[in-house]
Amino acid sequence: MSGPNDDLLRDLLARARGAAAKAAVLLANPPADLGVQTKATPTDVVTVMDKRSEALLLTLLLDGRENDGVLGEEGADRAGTSGFRWVIDPIDGTVNYMYGLPGWSVCVGLEYEGEPIVGVVTAPTYGVTYYAARGLGAFREVCGVSEAIRPSQVAELSMALTATGFGYASTQRSFQAEILRSLLPEIRDIRRAGSAAVDICWVADGKIDAAYEKGLNRWDYLAASVVATEVGVVVAGLDGRGPSADLTIAANPILFAKLHDRLKQLGADQPV
Repeated sequence: MSGPNDDLLRDLLARARGAAAKAAVLLANPPADLGVQTKATPTDVVTVMDKRSEALLLTLLLDGRENDGVLGEEGADRAGTSGFRWVIDPIDGTVNYMYGLPGWSVCVGLEYEGEPIVGVVTAPTYGVTYYAARGLGAFREVCGVSEAIRPSQVAELSMALTATGFGYASTQRSFQAEILRSLLPEIRDIRRAGSAAVDICWVADGKIDAAYEKGLNRWDYLAASVVATEVGVVVAGLDGRGPSADLTIAANPILFAKLHDRLKQLGADQPV
């Protein structure tokens, strides 16, 4: 795929990092009333801060780049004419945020002609930002210091510390619980942090070995997928398909193949 050169990628990455950092500052000071509203189900919520964060991100990202497309969880959706599209999740893990729990994140991704090229995931309550651009490596920033990251090389499913998440509809949750019931005895253990983007970045950083989830949207995984693929992690669905709402899996190539085959055997991508 032809596309932006390294200098432009660095500029775009800097823009994404700056926007995510400013959104994180905004989110660190919530009002007493979060203005919680429900979406598809009573447990699927959005706060006024989700909307304010998305508005701020769009203002910063599109400044001087008005022809770029946008896709955001809280309604931003425009094709654009430049070939670039920003894909953002203003708060990934809104329920954590609403409860005052750690683990939520701000996700800023960028794609060119449909291919992910820049990703930033900042998790303020963990004090960490993960960032990457295609071909330029992936990094973890803590207290202003950046270090290159690498995934674990765990190759056996039985030794894989694995993250997952659950949807909001009761039928989907029941289905996911049945998949997990079968998988759990076959892995090291399960982790449920509440942000799919953080899960994927943790795979890239070797904090966990694998992650999988059904029901993710493009804004949930795109930014993190850039971070992960830059260090050799496979982020995909079943049978060579890309990550999608059907199923998204992240792991090093050897472990990915084994988790892929087991989840396929369990029918983890089947419609619910």
